[in-house]
Amino acid sequence: MTETVAAIVAAHRAGTMTPAQTVARSYQRIRDHNDPAIFISLRDETDALAEAGRLTDPTLPLYGVPVAVKDNIDVKGLPTTAACPAFSYMPAQDSTVVARLRAAGAIIIGKTNLDQFATGLVGVRSPYGVPRNPVRDDLVPGGSSSGSAVAVSAGLVPLALGTDTAGSGRVPAMLNNIVGLKPSLGLISTAGVVPACRTLDCVSVFSLTVDDAMTALAVMAGPDSADPFSRDRPLGTVAAFPAKVKLGIPRSGQLIFFGDREFEKAYGEALKRWQALGVNLVEFDLEPFYETARLLYEGPWVAERYLVIRDLLASAPEAIHPVTREITAAGSRLTAADTFAALYRLQALRRTAERAFAQLEAIVLPTAPTVYSTAQVLANPVELNSRLGTYTNFVNLLDLCGLAIPAAMRPDGAPFGITLLAPAGRDAELAGIGRVFHADTGLPVGAKALPQPPLAAAPTDVDRDEIAIAVVGAHLSGMALNGELTALDARLLEEAATAPDYKLFALDTVPSKPGMLRIDAGTGASIKLELWAMSPKAFGTFVAAIPPPLSIGTIRLADGREAKGFIVEPAAINGAKDISAYGGWRAFVAGRT
Repeated sequence: MTETVAAIVAAHRAGTMTPAQTVARSYQRIRDHNDPAIFISLRDETDALAEAGRLTDPTLPLYGVPVAVKDNIDVKGLPTTAACPAFSYMPAQDSTVVARLRAAGAIIIGKTNLDQFATGLVGVRSPYGVPRNPVRDDLVPGGSSSGSAVAVSAGLVPLALGTDTAGSGRVPAMLNNIVGLKPSLGLISTAGVVPACRTLDCVSVFSLTVDDAMTALAVMAGPDSADPFSRDRPLGTVAAFPAKVKLGIPRSGQLIFFGDREFEKAYGEALKRWQALGVNLVEFDLEPFYETARLLYEGPWVAERYLVIRDLLASAPEAIHPVTREITAAGSRLTAADTFAALYRLQALRRTAERAFAQLEAIVLPTAPTVYSTAQVLANPVELNSRLGTYTNFVNLLDLCGLAIPAAMRPDGAPFGITLLAPAGRDAELAGIGRVFHADTGLPVGAKALPQPPLAAAPTDVDRDEIAIAVVGAHLSGMALNGELTALDARLLEEAATAPDYKLFALDTVPSKPGMLRIDAGTGASIKLELWAMSPKAFGTFVAAIPPPLSIGTIRLADGREAKGFIVEPAAINGAKDISAYGGWRAFVAGRT
C-alpha cells in the first residue's frame, strides 16, 4: 500500500497514482475517520486538488505528498489560532517551512489541533476538543502536537509538522506509534511560527519511518534571514549503520518509570536489541540532565511563554485555557536576577553534558516513563503532564537533537518508544542509527497495523568531515582521469544516476570528456554517474584544477538527493554531439570501440 512518503512519491513518479488521487484519498480518510478534534481548519478540497493537478516536476522530493501543519505555524489562506480563538489571525504569507514544503511538491491540507499555545505534553488543553488516540482510545494523544501526531498515526496524511520546545515532537510520537524527529535548534526556520519559548522552539516532523522524516527535514533545513535564531549548519547525509557505535544509558537506579513495570521491562528489551545490533552501551550520569529539565518550568523560561500571551492575559484572561493560564502567569513574577542566575547554571550544565557526550555517538532514553489516560490527566493535569516530560524537558536547553522511535507494544496495547539524543548537528547520524533499530523491531507503523516497508539501502555513506562529488565522465572508475581522484584519497561511495533533467554532450577535448547540461525538469535524460567522497581540503584542490568549459554545480539525483558535480558551460555545447541517449559516458565510450 502506498502509505509512506517514499511509497507515495514512487507511485506518483511511476504513474500508478496521481497527486490529485492521493490528496483526494486523504480528504476521504479524514471524513471516514470522523474525529473533528484532529484538525482546527481544513483547506478547501477543491483548492488542494487543483494545486496537486498543477504539479509538473516528478523529481520533486515531496511530489504530491499531503501534509498537515500544526496550528501554530502559518499557512497562507488558513487562520493561525494556536488553539485559542481569541488569538486567531490570518497570516499574510506562508511560514518559511511551509513555503519550502510547497516548493518541494507537498500539498498542505489543513491545520491541526494542539495544546493551547503549545503548552503541554498531553493534548487535552484545547477548546477544539481532544483528538482520539487511534492506537488506544482511552490514552491521551500526547501534546502539544496532538493533532499532527494523530493524523499521521491514523493514516490521514503520511507527514505532519509539529513544534517541540519541551518534548512536543517526541511524546506524541511515542503515544501514536510513529517517528518524531526533533531537529537541532536553528536547523529549520521558525519564521512564521507562534513562539512558545522563542530561544528553545523548533519545528518537528512526524512520519511513519525515519527515512520519510529525513526527506522532509532535508527539504526544510537551511538558514533563513527572516529568523534571527536560524543557523547555517550542514545537515549531512544519512549513512549506513556504523561498525562501532557507543550509546549512553543512565547509571543503574537513575531511571524513573513511576511504577510502570512494563515500560521498565520494555526499555531493558530495547537495550538488548541495541546490543544485538552490535552497539556498545556505556553508562553515564543522568542527574545533570534532570537538573536541567527542572530549569525549564521552575526557571525563567516560563517568562518566554508569558511574553507571547501577556496582552491576552491582561485583556481577556478567560480566553486562555485555565491550566495554560496558571502555568504562563507565573512568568510575570520572575526577575532579571532570576534569569541570569538560571543562565549561569545552565551554562555549567551544558559543559557537563558535553563531557558526557565526548565518547558517545548518542544517548538512548525512554521517550516517556509511562502513559496516562485522558481521564487521569484531566483529574491531575499539571503533575501527570510533568511526568511525561521526564526525558524530554532538558533537550532544547542543552542544544541537543533528538529522534523518537517506536520500540514495543505493552501487553495492554499501550505503545512504548525510545529517543536517541545527541549534540546539535548530529541529526543525520541519529537517523542512520535509528532507522536500523526501528526496522529491527518489526513493529507495524502507526495505528493501522501496516507493515513497515523494507529498509531501503543506506543513502550515501559520507562522513561528517567529507564532501560528496558526482563525476560523469573521464573521472569515472577505470577512466583516464580517475587517478586525479584517487591521488587525493577520494573514495568511491556508490553508482547513481541523475534526475531526467540533463543532456550529455561529447566535447572536443584531450582526453575526451563529456559535458552535462541541465535543462527543464523532466525533459532530459537520466545520466549514470559515480559519487565519490573527499575531504574539504582535497575538494578545494580538485575543484581549483578543473579547466573550462567544465565547472562544479549542484546535481539533482534520481532519488531526490543533491550532490556537487560536473556541469558544462552552455556556450561549449555548440557543435558538440548530443550523446544523452547512451545514458552515460561509459556506455558512449564502449559504443565507440
